[in-house]
Amino acid sequence: MHSMDYSSLDNKIASELIKNKSVTVVGSGKSALDIASECADANGVTHPCTIIHRNAHWFLLDFNIWIIGLGYFYFNRFAELLVHKPGENSILFLLAILLSPLRWGISKLVETYLKWKMPLKEYGLVPNHSFLQEISACQIGVLPEFFFDKVKEGSIVIKKSQNFSFCKEGLIVNEEPKPLETDLVILATGYKGDQKLRSIFKSSTFQNYISSSEKSSVPLYRQIIHPRIPQLAMIGYSEGISNIVSNEMRCQWLAYFLDGNIELPSIKEMEKDVKVWEENMKQYAGKFYWRSCIISCGIWYNDQLCKDMKCNHLRKKSTFAELFEPYGPEDYNGLVRK
Repeated sequence: MHSMDYSSLDNKIASELIKNKSVTVVGSGKSALDIASECADANGVTHPCTIIHRNAHWFLLDFNIWIIGLGYFYFNRFAELLVHKPGENSILFLLAILLSPLRWGISKLVETYLKWKMPLKEYGLVPNHSFLQEISACQIGVLPEFFFDKVKEGSIVIKKSQNFSFCKEGLIVNEEPKPLETDLVILATGYKGDQKLRSIFKSSTFQNYISSSEKSSVPLYRQIIHPRIPQLAMIGYSEGISNIVSNEMRCQWLAYFLDGNIELPSIKEMEKDVKVWEENMKQYAGKFYWRSCIISCGIWYNDQLCKDMKCNHLRKKSTFAELFEPYGPEDYNGLVRK
């Protein structure tokens, strides 16, 4: 009985697919840039890979701004005092308003560092949105320095275009008279998770419960349960700085709920809570709110889950650490013990 290594098979097929071919990748997210890097490794400057992007996004070389970890800017309780949180009291609401200039200043500091550290402008990669809005919509990623080395050597070519069309030779970009000769076009533009969820149901009523339009988020209580669809829980739809950690928290909450230890509020109360969270996402993520990203108030969200599970939501050992140290996976170890 022989075994088969599917991962090796996938890599072999991918290598044969792009080897010695002119490849164009459409997209500007992490998956698009990863694919372009692989193509550049396979073909070098002989067959450079072209990236066509519509909107540039902020990327990091690592999770440090100068010598300070990004978590100290955005992922501690003090950072969350600078933003409005769903269901906050009047004191926290006032505090977020008073500290808003500091929030803006931190965002500009990070942007200044990234423009200095990374040659964004040179390659047309300066985003139209602020770093704060991008991180609030889970639009940031890590872009290693060797990516720009490949651009400099000519194995990756970057083009900005709002549209493109196919032709016999390949693609027409920016209505240029000369086509971009391309053997293979890879669309790395993401997918619509809400449409995949809609397709689970045959009933149009339940489909509309999932999402009423293409640009609406799926209304989930605690980012897990739909108030109007019984016996259905969703793990992995909402995004955070670490989706693995966020989903582990939701799984713990769901297990605690299935054991009968959490009593849900009424449907109207759940829908009211969902609406409050949606408005918060609109405030900070703008047009990207439908991605259901909870980075801007991730600790606040975990606090809600902890309180539901009757756990102490304050996970640090001192007041100073509670305010200024970044929260991470280790803070939620042993959250629920039987």
